[in-house]
This record gives sequence, structure tokens and C-alpha cells, in this order.
Amino acid sequence: MEIIRLENATKTYRIGDVTTRALDGVSLSIGAGEFTTLVGPSGSGKTTLLQLMGCLDRPDSGRVFINGQDVTRLSADRRADLRRQVIGFIFQFFALVPVLSAYENVELPLLLNGVGAKQRRARVMELLDAVGLAHRANHRPPQMSGGEQQRVAIARALAPNPLMVLADEPTANLDTANGEQALRIMQRLNEQTGTAFIFATHDPRVVAFARRVVRLRDGRILDDGLGVVPADAAGTPAATQPAGVV
Repeated sequence: MEIIRLENATKTYRIGDVTTRALDGVSLSIGAGEFTTLVGPSGSGKTTLLQLMGCLDRPDSGRVFINGQDVTRLSADRRADLRRQVIGFIFQFFALVPVLSAYENVELPLLLNGVGAKQRRARVMELLDAVGLAHRANHRPPQMSGGEQQRVAIARALAPNPLMVLADEPTANLDTANGEQALRIMQRLNEQTGTAFIFATHDPRVVAFARRVVRLRDGRILDDGLGVVPADAAGTPAATQPAGVV
């Protein structure tokens, strides 16, 4: 089942007299449960593509569909509702609220969605347990390591049972061990929940875990389909396999 589709999406930015075309007629479809990585050099359009997928920005031309709905024509309030209800976000710098505990950070999207107290507690503890941090529920981000903070961010992204989680350089501030631990957790949760994960990254560790790799350069898709099967216990890809070309 298709959850997101971009049709001929173009996005330009203007700074002073300089105009940069961040995306140039990109068409891309992603299905439920995918584990997809967007890769390319700086300026290739990865982050801009994530922003359009996440309803954080609109294309200058072309259209974006989420669950069959054309989101390019929605009001700002309706787009915010959609982000809150069906999209989870994981950021390079974790973006946790420093004065809230791990529990409260994961609970926050549920509060915003009006989930009752009993259901919130069950969901938060389920997710903290899934990322191995139930014992750290009452700790605040400054009391936690970078790896722990990113695992809290993973739990928070999954709290509202989103259709997809968008992750922008999620391992960039983690060492090798913590980066691979976070990737294994996301891979496991992807398999268990059916939530699609879409990464933008330079990190070859993320690419090694992907089941589909979309390569970009200068705002265009160069290649879509040379993915790898999930990494083995050593963190190395076991084999390559073709994925559907858009």
C-alpha cells in the first residue's frame, strides 16, 4: 500500500541574488513498511525532500500525496494536524525538551492528540521498554547519553502510531556502537509495527541497513532500486537485491 507519493515536485530557494533549485521534478512513491534511505552529497536535495514528505514545506510545483490525499493544497492548520497524527520525526540533534523527563518527552505527542491518561501511560511505557529505557523514564535529557537521547527520540516518533517516521541524519551525533544500536532498534520496530522509516543521510551505516536506497544529486533522483537486505549481526549487508523502481 502506497503511503506517500511525490509527482514532479520542484523546490527552489532564493538567498539574495542567488536562486538554488533544491529539487528538480522529483517523482517518488513509498509504500507502507518500507525502510528507505535517501543518500547523496550535501546539496543533493535529501533534506528538502524529507521536508516535503513531512508537510514542513510545500513544493513550488508538483504535488505531494499522503495516504492518497493531496497535501499541497491543505491549509497550514490541516497540515499541522496531519504531521501530528501520521508522521513521526527523528532529528540529528535529538530535539528533546530538556526540562521534561524521558517519559514526558514520549508522552508529549499523545497529549497533543488528546489520548487519555491510561492509554498514554501504557503506550509510553511500552515504547520506552521497546528501546530499552523503561528504567530511565524519569531522567531528563541532560542526564542521559547521546545514544539514550536518540532512543527516547525514536520512542517519541512512534508514540502516535504514525504511517511513517522521517529521520534526518539520525546517527550523525552518535558513535559507532550507539549508532548501530539505534539502527537495530529502528529496524526491529519497523518490522514489528509496519511503520515506514525514511532516512536522509551521509552515513554508510544507515545505507547498510536499508532495504531501498534512493540516490540523489543536484535535486534529481539518480538511482532508485539498488537496496540491501537487513544487515547481519556484524552490521554488514548480507546481499543486494533490487527494489521497485519508481
